[in-house]
Amino acid sequence: MQAISVGLLGLGTVGSGVVRIIENHQDKLMHQVGCPIKVKKILVQDVEKERSVKVDPSLLTVNPADIIEDPEIEVVIEVMGGIEDTREHLLQALRSKKNIVTANKDLMAVHGSELLTVANENGCDLFFEASVAGGIPILRSLVDGLASDRITKMMGIVNGTTNYILTKMSQEGLAYDSVLKEAQQLGYAEANPASDVEGLDAARKMAIMASLGFSMKIDLDDVKVKGITSVTEEDLQYGKQLGYTMKLLGLAVREGDKSRCALSRHCCHQLIRLRLSIMSTMRCMFMEKQ
Repeated sequence: MQAISVGLLGLGTVGSGVVRIIENHQDKLMHQVGCPIKVKKILVQDVEKERSVKVDPSLLTVNPADIIEDPEIEVVIEVMGGIEDTREHLLQALRSKKNIVTANKDLMAVHGSELLTVANENGCDLFFEASVAGGIPILRSLVDGLASDRITKMMGIVNGTTNYILTKMSQEGLAYDSVLKEAQQLGYAEANPASDVEGLDAARKMAIMASLGFSMKIDLDDVKVKGITSVTEEDLQYGKQLGYTMKLLGLAVREGDKSRCALSRHCCHQLIRLRLSIMSTMRCMFMEKQ
C-alpha cells in the first residue's frame, strides 16, 4: 500500500510534536486515512541543531524547494510560523498542487483569503482548523455544519492566556504582573506576551471566524482591539461586588451587507451570563443565526 508523503515546514516544538504523532500513531492514522503516512522531508533553519525528537538527518533540508518541488509529496504541514516568507512557500506549494495543513493564525488572518482562493483554483485543500480555539472544531462547523445558515453574530472567549490571567486575578485577588509571570512559568504565556495580553492573538482569530461565518473579507485592521494590560485588581473586585466577572470577549456582528468586529473587556453578569463563567485557560464560542 502506497504511503502519503508529507513535507514538514518547521521542526520546533509544534513540528516535533507532529513528527511524534505520525511516528507513534501509525495504526490509528491507517484506520482513519486508509494508508500509511510518512514524513519525507523537513524544512529547518539549521540541520546541525540538536532537537527533542530524533529524525533521520537525511530528512532535513534548508531548501524549501526540496519540499515544494518534490512531486511525491502530496501534503505540506506548515508549523514554521511567520507571515510573508511562509505565505510565499504555501502559495508555491498550492500552485504545485499540494494540500496544506497549517495552524498559523497570523498568516490566515492576514493572507487567508488569498491562500483559500489559490487553493480553490488549484483544486487543493487548505486546512487551518487548529489556528482558532485549539481543539474546538469551530472552523469546520462554520464551513460545513452551518454553511446553509445566515450567521448574524459570533461572541466568545478565544484566548486561553488572557482568560487564565483574568480568572486568577478575580478569584485570588492577585496583581496582573504576578499572574502574568506565573502564566509564563506554566507555559500558558510566551516570553513576550504582547500578542495575547494586548488582544492581537484573539483579534486574528475573530477576523478568521468572521470572514468564514459572514462570507466576507474581514481584515485584521477592521477589528477594534483592546487588551487586558490595564486591568487592575480594583476593577475586578468592584465588578465582583456588583455581581459581574470580567472576560476578554471577541464580538463579530453582521449588519446588513457589512459587519463589525471587536475585541474588548466585558463585565458579564454572573447570573445572566452563566455560560460565560468559563475559567482558567478554557475557551468558548456562541453564535446566533437567522
